[in-house]
Amino acid sequence: MEKLTENAAFSANELQWLAKVLDTRFKLYFNNPCDFTNITEIAPPELDENKGTYAQFIKDNHLKAEERIALILALAPYLKPELLDVFFTRNVNYDRHFTEFGGTKGKNFNGFIPTGETLLFVIGGEDVAARLQMHFFLLNHSILIKKNILRILSVENYEPFMSGTLSINSEYLSFFTSGELNKPNYSIDFPAKLVETNATWADLVLDDYVREEVEEIRTWVAWNSSDANSSLKTQVKPGYRCLFYGPPGTGKTLTASLLGKATGKDVYKIDLSMIVSKYIGETEKNLSSVFDMAENKNWILFFDEADALFGKRSQATSSNDRHSNQEIAYLLQRIEDFPGLIILATNLKSNMDEAFSRRFQTMIHFAMPSVEQRLRLWQMAFRYIEHDSSNIDFKTIAQRYTLAGGAIVNVVMHCALQIQKGNTITEAVIMNGVKKELYKEGKTI
Repeated sequence: MEKLTENAAFSANELQWLAKVLDTRFKLYFNNPCDFTNITEIAPPELDENKGTYAQFIKDNHLKAEERIALILALAPYLKPELLDVFFTRNVNYDRHFTEFGGTKGKNFNGFIPTGETLLFVIGGEDVAARLQMHFFLLNHSILIKKNILRILSVENYEPFMSGTLSINSEYLSFFTSGELNKPNYSIDFPAKLVETNATWADLVLDDYVREEVEEIRTWVAWNSSDANSSLKTQVKPGYRCLFYGPPGTGKTLTASLLGKATGKDVYKIDLSMIVSKYIGETEKNLSSVFDMAENKNWILFFDEADALFGKRSQATSSNDRHSNQEIAYLLQRIEDFPGLIILATNLKSNMDEAFSRRFQTMIHFAMPSVEQRLRLWQMAFRYIEHDSSNIDFKTIAQRYTLAGGAIVNVVMHCALQIQKGNTITEAVIMNGVKKELYKEGKTI
């Protein structure tokens, strides 16, 4: 609550400053009496006394006055929408709103929503040079755009770019108000789910060489997060790309989750069903929203069943083939430019396009567990399930039936449901679960 109170107090000061800036801009624009000759004469609020996350962000990033105006202008519809009602002023000569004010309306929101054009008007008025300078600085140098804190939402190709809505990232909206960076919600605009696990590294049964490869990934994440060897970092491409391949249930997703847990990074699993589209350009657009959101967040991006998206290119014999190949080329570019860790998982390595394979720093094979590993998995899986261990021969079960860890977990679920029905867990009950798992693969006991 303390951060929220501090942010509210600072926001109120910024809004008062914005109100004064807008009043001055309109007076100057309409040649009305004014105490100032330029909005730059209006000093922004002091930062020293406020310790809220909003003020601290401005201090830490040395935001210019123009950037502070852009930020509070984007926040105004959420904090004090009536402040922007001045933009509803109508042009009596044409009986419509002033084109130069920009702005748009929402479906349910009744107030004025600023666009990039609105910001240019506030900063530069009729001064073309000032407008162009702000346009160039905002898009090429401002941390607000670079870190995806503010966005100019996309418009139709034939419309001016700055006519797009000036939008603030929902995470930073929360950060500048409550003081906390909320995690993005799964939606059409962000088709990715946060992957978490209660498991530990002790729950992961892998071959020694696979563990060594995974440890190397952990080492890269720690090195990338530090300032060590900064000169070396300039010599190598940003980011780290790895491929996990092997049969289902062998620990690929769990390993990705544990990497996030061990390194303190959020792992987002990309929902390919919402990414891939039959409409030209939509797949790239959907992917772009994920990469843009993740660009400066230190997230781990996890593409499961990645061959659905990163599959082999075909010979371009039709427009569909050419479009598919263009999608893959776009993907190649985005994963190469991404500065964080990307993990692709597939059941069959041979399904992946060779162009992607050449760009992986590491490719890890998650093989079916050996007999010894299966025995460990069975013993670990049933440590929290009440059963008569003296009458259950896990060693023989491990020897006879080649099941992956995921399948063994499904057997545990089967047994847990039997307990709920009041049944005792015997070897026969376990074998019934094994039979169900083998049946899925078209096998019998």
